[in-house]
Amino acid sequence: MKIAVASGKGGTGKTTLSTNLAYEEAKRGRRVTYADCDVEEPNGHLFLKPVIDSSNSVGLMVPNVNQDLCSHCGQCGEICAYSAIVCIGDKVLTFPDMCHSCAGCWLVCPEQAISQTMREMGRVEIGHSNNIQFVQGILNVGEAMSPPVIRSVKQSIPESDIIILDAPPGASCPVIETLKGSDYVILITEPTPFGLNDLVIAVDMVRKLNYPFGVVINRADLGNNAVRQYCQRQDITLLAEIPDNRRIAEFYSKGTLISEAIPEYAIVFQQIMDRISREIENAGVLSS
Repeated sequence: MKIAVASGKGGTGKTTLSTNLAYEEAKRGRRVTYADCDVEEPNGHLFLKPVIDSSNSVGLMVPNVNQDLCSHCGQCGEICAYSAIVCIGDKVLTFPDMCHSCAGCWLVCPEQAISQTMREMGRVEIGHSNNIQFVQGILNVGEAMSPPVIRSVKQSIPESDIIILDAPPGASCPVIETLKGSDYVILITEPTPFGLNDLVIAVDMVRKLNYPFGVVINRADLGNNAVRQYCQRQDITLLAEIPDNRRIAEFYSKGTLISEAIPEYAIVFQQIMDRISREIENAGVLSS
């Protein structure tokens, strides 16, 4: 069962929800993997405090031109949609940071003057936190494309009963890459005008991708009822409401799991997973 936790904006509590769901399911004796796909700013490790067992580089294959073999025909530059390779006079210039590794340039080269070399973009770390398997991606500073690292994170997930995917914020390519293949998407939001605006965008994205989903409202007793009313109008499952509790904020600031520090909240996370499990079972389909 692959559960992705996403939101239309940052700071709504994705990592808080993801890590506590993983913790509670592991307590139930299930094989759980927490995968931090927010590779630009992973922070699940602050709460799960994993032991890292391995670290692997992630990169893209980019062109390496042998100028001696090159006939300067310009076909490589013509096929590249991102201007990552350009033929100027008797020189071929490459811009690895712009390359999407489509392979067009080295496939079209009539002289076979273009070989492949890997450009490192980040790394994937694999470890464990008690009974939770832990995987996180870390994008190198300055990199513009995170999907290759996110794909590597997902490919590194061990066999599990439950996989919790902690997605990046927003509704762009990194989020869509994280959500691919999920059985269910949890959208977490907050009862503010910004929270509602970005929730509407996230709901539109998930519906276009045709994934079952539900909403969790964090800091639910602040703000107004606009988010609840929106969910009612749109017939969206409201999975849970988490109150604005000072004790939660204090433990969060110390990197402590809520369900571990405040046991009465454990039932909230258990109920979320129980409801999702029922919805998935009723749908009758799990991703392979």
